[in-house]
Amino acid sequence: MTEKRDILEKLASVIESRKGADISKSYVAGLFSKGRKKITQKVGEEAVELCIAAAQNDRTEAISESADLLFHMMVLWSELGIKSDDVYDELLRREGLSGIEEKKARRGFTDGL
Repeated sequence: MTEKRDILEKLASVIESRKGADISKSYVAGLFSKGRKKITQKVGEEAVELCIAAAQNDRTEAISESADLLFHMMVLWSELGIKSDDVYDELLRREGLSGIEEKKARRGFTDGL
């Protein structure tokens, strides 16, 4: 059985392995075959569904939608050539920075939230 700490790496590996798979047998292969626009659409849909679940104070649904969002986000990362280590490195880079200071360091920062 996969350990909790290893599940994201295992999922990333499965996603990569499905890139060239038969689209009739793999949901992931089907997403890749439809292109980046469809993948980004799915990420957006899952993000909205998570927000709806949170607004309705539905913890169980929020957990489920969080998993869906994370999965589709990882498909998008793969499409963009982003590895989970790239994101981990960015999070580590931000560690210890205040949220406001970190945001100011980004291009296009405005005071509004």
